[in-house]
Amino acid sequence: MSPSLTRTRLGALAIALAGALFILYPAVRPWHDESTVDGAIASMSSGAWVASHLFAMIGFILVPLALLALRGVLAATRSERLALTGAITAWIGAGLTLPYYGAEDFGLHEIASSADVDRIDLLAVAEAVRMNPVATTTFAIGLLALGAGAVMAAVAVWRSGVLARYSGIPFAVGFALFIPQFYAPAAVRIAHGALVGAGCAWLAWEIRKAASPQN
Repeated sequence: MSPSLTRTRLGALAIALAGALFILYPAVRPWHDESTVDGAIASMSSGAWVASHLFAMIGFILVPLALLALRGVLAATRSERLALTGAITAWIGAGLTLPYYGAEDFGLHEIASSADVDRIDLLAVAEAVRMNPVATTTFAIGLLALGAGAVMAAVAVWRSGVLARYSGIPFAVGFALFIPQFYAPAAVRIAHGALVGAGCAWLAWEIRKAASPQN
């Protein structure tokens, strides 16, 4: 098998795995009432809190790698440049998004698990961590860049004529809705995870087909 086909198959595997992780992220995340101290402690101190956010972080790392494989599939088409731009944009977006997730995951977990948790105002500390102006700005820019990269990838797929035209749309919609879904109830966030997972799976299938021997 040629190196390019191997990279394409690895890209398909990467985005399929990312989709599975984005499904697990809201499904595994604890959904206690975090507006109360007891609820915040129950959620943030749990191992499920750490695991679920880590799933999302790994997913964010894998998506730009997969979009580079998509760019390789579209290399001989007029969409190659747009696909590459989308991959680079998503890569920048992931880099800006991950620090916030690290604070949310490991930082809040350690605070909520601290022996001194009864002596601190956990809700105020959590609010300060989450609403730090620099943190929220880079987080928002990162997610917007990821959404923009996903939309570019979907447009590149649509224009290319190589992959199924609609195969990038669920993927793009899922990432475009990443910021709004944070303000939705648990059921909607779990459904959003399923949408992102389905979008990744469809795109992975199309990329994998492009790397099959007959292609």
